[in-house]
Amino acid sequence: MKTNKAYTKRLRVTKKGKVLGRVGGLNHFNSRKQRVKQLSKRKNITFKMTNKTKSRFLTKTK
Repeated sequence: MKTNKAYTKRLRVTKKGKVLGRVGGLNHFNSRKQRVKQLSKRKNITFKMTNKTKSRFLTKTK
């Protein structure tokens, strides 16, 4: 099965196998948002994925 390239460009896998990605909603229209919400969205979030979905969307490392 081919790797989903859109997923691999937006996510990063750590050594332990965690999947990290950005929070959405920070590209534009940020002046209306509260500063606390803006700063909290700068952090990466971890995705809860099973091994089956990881293998479907992400490449296998050798």
